Amino acid sequence: MRAHNLALVLHTVANSTHPPSRAAVAAATGLTRATVSALVDDLVAGGLLIEVDPPPRTGAGRPAVGLALTSAGPAGLGLEINVDYLAACVVDLTGAVRHRHVEHADQRPADPAEALAALGRLAATARLAAEADGLIVAGAALAVPGLVAGGVVRVAPNLGWQDVDAVTALRAVPELADLPITVDNEANLAALGELRVTGGATPALSGLTVDRGDGSSFLYVSGEIGIGAGLVIDGELYRGVRGWSGEIGHVTVYPDGLPCRCGARGCLEQYAGQEALARNEPLAAAALGIALSAVVNLLDVPVIVLGGAYAPIFGTLRGGIEAELRRRVLTAGLAPVSLRAAALGADAAMRGAADTIIRAVREDPAAWLRRLP
Repeated sequence: MRAHNLALVLHTVANSTHPPSRAAVAAATGLTRATVSALVDDLVAGGLLIEVDPPPRTGAGRPAVGLALTSAGPAGLGLEINVDYLAACVVDLTGAVRHRHVEHADQRPADPAEALAALGRLAATARLAAEADGLIVAGAALAVPGLVAGGVVRVAPNLGWQDVDAVTALRAVPELADLPITVDNEANLAALGELRVTGGATPALSGLTVDRGDGSSFLYVSGEIGIGAGLVIDGELYRGVRGWSGEIGHVTVYPDGLPCRCGARGCLEQYAGQEALARNEPLAAAALGIALSAVVNLLDVPVIVLGGAYAPIFGTLRGGIEAELRRRVLTAGLAPVSLRAAALGADAAMRGAADTIIRAVREDPAAWLRRLP
């Protein structure tokens, strides 16, 4: 019960538009003022909440002290390895990016151990910088362009990886050896990052209603050398039965088309991946429109979000994609699909990775408090 109530209080503060007082938290949660006060004391002592100056008050009485998430406590380390870059960022409990490091280099010639060692060094730099700021890195999450199961990258065609134990490789870096580390598909993590900044990323707890807004259901499409997708339905990421959903880059758009690294022909990423995009933007837009129309017809998603390399050139691609959606989506005349650029741009995957760590702390603050000395 205490663990649930700690989470309830923390979520109430995190989702308030203005720093609430202890009395306001008690009113919102239905807990007694004494219970809330004790829980808040624990959360403040554990470096999760801070007390802030109350706003000026015009009426009688002394204004109550407000509560807010701290920016000097636990932080998430988000990592990404993609075909042509390595990236790391540190995000604090409020969701602010405190450190960001990107190295551009083709990872295809490197073997997995070499690439992960280079990423580990970048991650160590980010962690040391965060700790110099007084942050405590609670864990790390890695985004990869491939299929992941149990921390193992089963296959990442564009990197040439198969059955790579990324967690063990990263833990070989001394600065990361003590951290909990998870691995997930980069498009899934990008979708979660997008969900957080556009509304609806925090599930409701008993006694607390969270407004998910209009951004709770969408298809996130990550355009890099390869193309991945993350499907969010009612504020939850849909992973599929085995956790491998979203491989839209290998949807066939031209059956007798170009050969793909996966072994098939005519895959979307051969026409709309980053390298193909540089050669022929109109063809890329049309190919995207064809593939996305099939997804909309099958799943009835109301919103498509274009991220990665697509976000900066959204205005260029939009017309060609929407033309295909109007032509091919059966319900286009009844409920047109909304198409927009990703709010987080090219950083969505590593931001989403870091956010999984922060979200875990926010959803189970009791577990975090138990970790403290």
